[in-house]
Amino acid sequence: MSVSKPVYSMKIFSNSTIYALRALIYIVSRENKSEYSSLSDISKELNISFHFLTKSLQKLTKEGLLTSSRGPAGGVALVKPPHQTPLIDVILVLEGQNFFDSCILGLPGCGTEAPCPLHTFWFTYKSKLMNELNRVSLADLGEKTLQERLRLTDL
Repeated sequence: MSVSKPVYSMKIFSNSTIYALRALIYIVSRENKSEYSSLSDISKELNISFHFLTKSLQKLTKEGLLTSSRGPAGGVALVKPPHQTPLIDVILVLEGQNFFDSCILGLPGCGTEAPCPLHTFWFTYKSKLMNELNRVSLADLGEKTLQERLRLTDL
């Protein structure tokens, strides 16, 4: 009898960012694009805690990436068209403006004077990652999700 090994996934971003990105991609990839998307619908469809999702999306609303409306037809909507919203804007709001400047191992004081083991690697690749996150928009991911029928939920 063979025992299957657990599959581990790599995470660069916090759960807050991951859930918000999934929600935003869901919003822009829906075929029925009403003005506002219900948080309870998003929460149910993506199997994300309603309260956790609300907190993540409130940050985006506070920073002007989303707008919200109360009531039966309420929910959240993008302020700008999805093709004008690069991923880096979302990530920097949720992870913090210094996200790409901090140590990838979370060590305080990491830098050229006192580098961690991954400092050179992170220094080399973070600008490439930032450029790619600035190039890719929410519209790009929404279109790809629809065209390739990609998933946004757990299996």
